[in-house]
Amino acid sequence: MAIWTRARDWRGRSRVAKVDSYTRWTLYLLPVLLPALALSPMLVHGTDRPWLLALGGLCTLQGLLGILVFRRALDRYLWDKPAPWWGVAGQGVLFVAGLVCMVVSFQVEGQRGASTVGVFLMNSALTTFGPLTLMVRLRRYVLGCVVVALALGLLVLLPGGDWSAAGVLTAGVLFISLWCASTGRASGWMLRVMWELETARDAKARLAVAEERLRFGRDLHDVLGRNLAVIALKSELAVQLGRRGAPQALELMAEVQGIARDSQREVREVVRGYREADLPTELVGARGVLSAAGIECRIDDTAGGQLPAPVQSALAWVVREATTNVLRHADAGRCAVRLRIVEGVAVLVMENDGAPEAGASAEAGASTSAGVSSSAGAGGGSGLRGLGERLAVLGGTVTAERRPPAVFRLTAKVPLAKVGLPKGSAADASATDAGGTAADPAGGDAGPPRAGGGEPAVGRGASERRGRGEPVAVGAARGAGGPGEAAGEGGGAA
Repeated sequence: MAIWTRARDWRGRSRVAKVDSYTRWTLYLLPVLLPALALSPMLVHGTDRPWLLALGGLCTLQGLLGILVFRRALDRYLWDKPAPWWGVAGQGVLFVAGLVCMVVSFQVEGQRGASTVGVFLMNSALTTFGPLTLMVRLRRYVLGCVVVALALGLLVLLPGGDWSAAGVLTAGVLFISLWCASTGRASGWMLRVMWELETARDAKARLAVAEERLRFGRDLHDVLGRNLAVIALKSELAVQLGRRGAPQALELMAEVQGIARDSQREVREVVRGYREADLPTELVGARGVLSAAGIECRIDDTAGGQLPAPVQSALAWVVREATTNVLRHADAGRCAVRLRIVEGVAVLVMENDGAPEAGASAEAGASTSAGVSSSAGAGGGSGLRGLGERLAVLGGTVTAERRPPAVFRLTAKVPLAKVGLPKGSAADASATDAGGTAADPAGGDAGPPRAGGGEPAVGRGASERRGRGEPVAVGAARGAGGPGEAAGEGGGAA
């Protein structure tokens, strides 16, 4: 059960977290496995070389202790946590002890098994100098390695040693130290870059939410600011006239009542997203934000221009909310959008991969799924419930389902009989080629739809790495609806 739980937790991790775990455990286990594999034949068949066996045992012990030291050194490099100086010092003592065993082994037993000794030495150096490269500046580390290598070379030359031996020793020390830097420091640097991108992606998502909230606040100020000022002035004047017994006070209060009702209506319009979303604009916004997030996006909206305005507006909300949730809740690598008219029904299908474990499928607002959230207020916010209420006005539905291995599909259907489709329009012809595609209501599992007209409808936007909420919001070209629409009352970027 514990193994299954760990496997399920592993599938639920982001790709950055998976790469982090893979890189860490590679650094942890490499210095342990190689000495253990080299020692296995000697332990099984026996050996007459005790110093080599002692060297292998020291390297294996050093590798086991190095797991903790490496982990804390990586945390120091990535998250500025306390550095394991005492651990590195202990590894240095074991490294010196291993060098003594190596020298004695060569003096007593000769050059036999030099390759095995080299493996032990390389792994011992990695567990000692690998964490050190993550704790000090790289320039200081390289400079220290050069000084130590030259000093060792001079020590060999002082008693009248051979120049070739001094050169080999100097080159060997430099090679081992720089190899440790390329292994330990390069791995930490790669992880730091990836986590910085992940942090920047989350920050951009929060900035997009904050921008949308500011826009909504400005809209409310524009709607209420002037009207409240007029109400205050007229009510003050009505009070003064009422004290004098003037009949105009009743007229002024009637005007105040009318202004208050208009303000109430305008506030409702702002909150419910009265500014109608434009489908082409939302598709362009989705293309830009998904491409900037590093998600391959394909859009086919050949039938979009033939739809009535109310249907376009309703489907635009679907695109906006679904795109926001793909960025926020899925670890997607591709996203496909297809819009078709099938037997008098406008069908919008939005499909993405990288969906985490969630409920399988649900009708509008009844489930929580990987790509689209379903929690929304009853007043018509975001999420499946809010989208379902919007489409229900036109007699439409929205369905979310998760398909193996990790594909999430959102399907919105709006019948055109009530809203009216222009007869003889070009959109009618699109019903004939929709069978079996991703937009088919009966739908099989088709691949990502291709953009109509030969040229991809979606090009790559900015070259930045993915962010689950770029500063360019999905509805940035026109401004999204109320705060629940982009900020996601239940499943947006809240």
